[in-house]
Amino acid sequence: MKFELPPLPYGKDALEPHMGRETLEFHYEKHHRGYLEKLRKEIENKPEAQKSLVEIIRTSEGSVFNNASQVWNHTFFWRSMEPKGGGDPTGEAARRIRDSFGSFERFREAFVSTGKSRFGSGYVWLVLNGDRIRCIETLNADNPLGTGGTPLLTCDVWEHAYYLDHRNDRGRYLDTFLRHLVNWDAVSERLAGGGEL
Repeated sequence: MKFELPPLPYGKDALEPHMGRETLEFHYEKHHRGYLEKLRKEIENKPEAQKSLVEIIRTSEGSVFNNASQVWNHTFFWRSMEPKGGGDPTGEAARRIRDSFGSFERFREAFVSTGKSRFGSGYVWLVLNGDRIRCIETLNADNPLGTGGTPLLTCDVWEHAYYLDHRNDRGRYLDTFLRHLVNWDAVSERLAGGGEL
């Protein structure tokens, strides 16, 4: 397959003031693009080059897994946000959150707490397991694709995702993500259709 850097679903300054242009520029152009370029070199002229990104993630390990997973994770992260996003969800997302957590406020507390508890680098996710949704955290490049859960939402908690905007205050970054950036329409679409990109 031909792997390309997916375009951002919005301009690089569209998430300001909650995520600055400089953060988005470095994160997308340096980190995301860097993982893609490393993956291309590693799988060139190898059987993995004929697989989809998800197939590579599910069947590889080491550096190939790390780079493939980071390409997927970042694409999913960009699509988990939107300009003027955040706030309370509506529709099916709201119902599922209420059923699983009791209230949106309890969900917010669980999501922020789970993200803050990730020691070092990784991601915090909202995943669907059966009829319930829950918050999980993953280390480094890991994601829920190999565990049977359907990813609905993610927030990158590597320091480069928030340091320029929030310094070392990961909790404030996660709260800002939920209050101002989350794309709840994307979560509802993933609930309806299975959670792929």
